[in-house]
Amino acid sequence: MLIDLRSDTVTRPSPEMLSAMMHAPVGDDVFGDDPTVNQLEEKVAGMFGKEAALFCASGTMANQIAIKAHTQPGDEVICNELSHIYYYEGGGIAMNSGVSTCLLPGDKGRINADQVKSHINPANDVHRPLTRLVSVENTMNKGGGSIYDFKELVKISAVCGEHGLGFHLDGARLFNALVETAEKPADYGKTFDSISICLSKGLGAPVGSVLTGSKEFIWKSRRIRKVFGGGMRQAGILAAAGIYALDNHVERLKTDHIRAKHLQRVLKSLPFVTEVVPVESNLVFFSLDKDFPSSEFLAKLKKNNIHALALSPQTIRFVTHLDFTDAMLEHTEKVLRDF
Repeated sequence: MLIDLRSDTVTRPSPEMLSAMMHAPVGDDVFGDDPTVNQLEEKVAGMFGKEAALFCASGTMANQIAIKAHTQPGDEVICNELSHIYYYEGGGIAMNSGVSTCLLPGDKGRINADQVKSHINPANDVHRPLTRLVSVENTMNKGGGSIYDFKELVKISAVCGEHGLGFHLDGARLFNALVETAEKPADYGKTFDSISICLSKGLGAPVGSVLTGSKEFIWKSRRIRKVFGGGMRQAGILAAAGIYALDNHVERLKTDHIRAKHLQRVLKSLPFVTEVVPVESNLVFFSLDKDFPSSEFLAKLKKNNIHALALSPQTIRFVTHLDFTDAMLEHTEKVLRDF
């Protein structure tokens, strides 16, 4: 039994999802006539109360398209210093859009409206870039899967509106947040100008993300996707997996969170674990004693057919997902306690 806790991107399609993929009607999406891609885009736009949506190959592509659509070269993007768009997207903000970043500290990766307001550059100051976009991430990956207080997001949205700034949500794991809170997708649609969601993480599809916004924004984004090489032709085979995931795999995310919180309790009881970041979703971040380096910890796990990810010489990340079962949880707990 191989147990893979490196990421929720490692999931594989279920037989039911594969069947939906193999039976999907397809066309040429670049010409706009793949019916399954169109269905997925209409579905996501409808969920969030937006006018249109765009199917993309990855979350990184969706985010980078959004940044380029919102900005001009020389502008500035405000985001948290640990944001995926800055930390894990290969320098794409600079390479793809030619814009700079204003990096803010935060509470487990979460910024607030007061911070945003105080870091908007004066438009009449020729020495400084024009602040054009604010981007936040929910759940926040490097914040340990932390979830934003929606009221704070509304406040940030109001600041953006007052100053004519775009407001983008990297919602790669947004549905993990939604199953834990009272908000609905449409609430986020009213708050953000653009939203990207991943289908290939906790939702379990093999490939793909969706970017949603106004018709004008998505038309501009479609042109940028073409420039990025993101036209995928008969992409309905992949879009069908996304439709199946949205119809069947959202509520079950709660199960991943329950298992993650169980791992949190186990880890807190172990003498070689010095800190566990409070678990809010499906990500478990923890630190090891200084005499137990992460390389040694991962090697011990691997001998027991468990894979995990080191974030630093003493920090480990576990990510629960739909292919991580109760039996796997039990085995992982036993291995950890046997250390």
